[in-house]
Amino acid sequence: MVAGTAPLVVIAGPTGVGKTATAVALASRLPIEVISADSRQVYCGLDAATGKPTAAERALVRHHLIDIVDPPDRYHAARFRRDALGALDAIRSRGRLPVLVGGTGLYIRALLRGLDPAPPADPQFRAALAAVAERTGPHTLHNRLRQKAPALAERLHPNDTVRIIRALELARAGPVRMQAWSRPTGDFPVVYIGLTMERVRLVTRLRARCLAMASAGLAAEVERLLARGYDETLPALQGIGYRDFVQVVRHGASAAEALATMQRDTIRYAKRQLTWFRREPDIEWIDVEAEGGPSGVAALVEERLA
Repeated sequence: MVAGTAPLVVIAGPTGVGKTATAVALASRLPIEVISADSRQVYCGLDAATGKPTAAERALVRHHLIDIVDPPDRYHAARFRRDALGALDAIRSRGRLPVLVGGTGLYIRALLRGLDPAPPADPQFRAALAAVAERTGPHTLHNRLRQKAPALAERLHPNDTVRIIRALELARAGPVRMQAWSRPTGDFPVVYIGLTMERVRLVTRLRARCLAMASAGLAAEVERLLARGYDETLPALQGIGYRDFVQVVRHGASAAEALATMQRDTIRYAKRQLTWFRREPDIEWIDVEAEGGPSGVAALVEERLA
């Protein structure tokens, strides 16, 4: 292992590429603990379509920042940074190696380089935008955001009114405040690994993954969440899969159509993730299948730390 200050290992990449499996394989080689960098896995009760590590995987390696908030709670990059730094300190205090694993690029960037201070909330501006959404539909705001900040619009679903309004608030403050580069952490070395695989193979895996999630009871899970009184417009329920099966449970949509939409949006999301991470500096890209799967990638990571 690297001498001196324990490094932070980052295992990033698109959904379904094998990040969790790689971390579990690494745990058989090194004394690690995992910090999840996933904006959906933080929510309790959202299990079927979030790709959380299984009970068996959690038994093999300790995971942090999974199941830490309820669906109505707001969770964001600044909160993640604070929680992740706390987890880092705790892991190091036990003499173990922290490994950040996930596909939420903004969370990873927030931890590695910090975040610019966000502008304060403007209740009047938000109320005006909410009125526009109520009158003409959320797509109106999404189109407005696409004109002002295309990169932000690309990351948000057109029906996610809460986040779109906040994004428009950020865009109004100017481009400098929308960047997340200002305060590098800089107090520990980072080994930044990006996982990839051939596109056709990844698409096939993602289609099968969505089918497995739906077959494992996604509709029933959505029904339970709604029965608890959680509003279908909550950001937590606007994630891929959940928003689709809300339409099945509450509005009588076809489960087959919901699955097809879920598969399409998951493939598009994976493409956006790859675009994001390819713009990040200092990533070493590894083709998972070319290295023989997660165990082969884990062996490479161990070599980088030697």
